Amino acid sequence: MTTATTRTLRTTPQSRDGETTARDSPHAANASLPSLTGLRWVAALLVFGLHVSNFGYFGGTGGRIAFWGFGAGATGVSFFFILSGFVLTWSARPHDRAPAFWRRRIARIYPVHLVTVALAFLLAITLERNAQPTPKQAMANVLLLHSWWRPWWQTLNPVSWSLACEAFFYASFPLLLLLLRRLGARGSAALGGLALVAMAVLSRADAHHWWTYALYSFPAARLPEFVLGAVSARLVQLGRWRGPGLEASLALAIIGYFLVPQVPLGYSATMCTIIGFTLLIPAAANADLQGLPSIWRSRRMVRLGELSFAFYMVHLLVLRAGTHLLGVKPHFGALTASIVTATVFALALGLSWVLYEAVECPARRLLLRRRRPAPAPARQEPQPAAND
Repeated sequence: MTTATTRTLRTTPQSRDGETTARDSPHAANASLPSLTGLRWVAALLVFGLHVSNFGYFGGTGGRIAFWGFGAGATGVSFFFILSGFVLTWSARPHDRAPAFWRRRIARIYPVHLVTVALAFLLAITLERNAQPTPKQAMANVLLLHSWWRPWWQTLNPVSWSLACEAFFYASFPLLLLLLRRLGARGSAALGGLALVAMAVLSRADAHHWWTYALYSFPAARLPEFVLGAVSARLVQLGRWRGPGLEASLALAIIGYFLVPQVPLGYSATMCTIIGFTLLIPAAANADLQGLPSIWRSRRMVRLGELSFAFYMVHLLVLRAGTHLLGVKPHFGALTASIVTATVFALALGLSWVLYEAVECPARRLLLRRRRPAPAPARQEPQPAAND
């Protein structure tokens, strides 16, 4: 994106008090942000690394190094939630209607979800170590409702709990967007502050077990992260974002990531990374808008980012299938574990390419294909009356 475009974003009409008006700049709505696509891959890779560590491929020192590097990988899901709020707000159409928005989101995630649910069910009935879901659990998973009931949150394909959260975000988004457009820059920033406060309260409640079930997978508890992403996108659109640059934001995100082992497991980990992630995403967006250097928008990173959703959805199924051959927590030596991990990674990446090219893209085109309007009926001449 050229600097001239950035200047256009900053010259949107202003109200009397100097605030940018709530009307979106058309350049902001249409600007491509490839760095955000590249960053999606990094988040998916963090989750993959966490699961490799959990499956115990590495033993001894290798296991400790794997846990040090990827023990906080679950925060990659938090990054996805913030990024989702940012991207949906950034790309929102000025006069879009909620049903059209929901249709596009269903076309985006549901085909891959259904295919991976089918694969997970196949593994459940063929492999000994996988529990078979009840009909109610399977239906809740298919409908993306399972994360609302903690005992079911990892039914079938365990990573799909985050899709249940996303489904709730999508349902809420039209109302959130309407609110952001009416609040303006200052009101949006205040809403972001409230979201941070809500996260702090929820983190304390989860750490002290104020509720029966943990809040980590509860969709309503993860909504503030989505709101923060939406708020930051709105402020960038209005030319009112004042965060640090890409390098400083990345440093804060990395520091927060390695602080995660210092807090209780679960929801509290999101408080370590929320500031860094919330700053990193708009910083990467601004780097694209201003034409500043960004390693995240290289052709290879963008391509991997395009595959990241399918990779996220299929990688744990590959790991689960691997336990049938490798056993549970085999604790290999460093060389063997590296070869096994590289093999699993290659299989998951290959399957994600198949899912993207053969399921995600064709299904989206099919579901979003515009129907041709029915031809207008031929105008009939009035028939003469019987007595004419």
